[in-house]
Amino acid sequence: MSSRGGDTPARDAHGSWSPESARRAHADRTAARALEALHRQADAAWSGYRCPGTAECCQLRERGREPWLWGVEWDALQRAVPQLPPPRDDGGCPFLDAAGRRCTVYAARPVGCRTYFCHRATGPAREPAGEMDRLQRRLEAIARAVRPDDDGPRPITRWLEDST
Repeated sequence: MSSRGGDTPARDAHGSWSPESARRAHADRTAARALEALHRQADAAWSGYRCPGTAECCQLRERGREPWLWGVEWDALQRAVPQLPPPRDDGGCPFLDAAGRRCTVYAARPVGCRTYFCHRATGPAREPAGEMDRLQRRLEAIARAVRPDDDGPRPITRWLEDST
């Protein structure tokens, strides 16, 4: 599990306190709070839409599409689960429950999962594209505040592969 996150102690890799480790811990906590606020804003922007809860969008292999996460979103997922799940044989998102119907990290799910709706979703005719563009730019700023040299978002399955 990453050492980045809301509960990161202000200690370096050797367990010693340092100004840099304190700065890093503060930046991680600040980013976690900012990400939670951004998630609330994304949920509000899409609040008029209803998902039937079929988990079709979570069938990554079948759909040929998966969410791309910034490092700060990956950190939030790691804080949400005690142990990272293995890949699923059915090609579904590894964060689905055993039946493949419910998200086990729903509260911490990344922006890409909060904003992707399949053809079964119902709601207003116009999607909140302008608000989502603004939130995506804000997400990048939050992510780069913690990891300024980050190459950008990566698919969720690549994060999992790189963590094993």
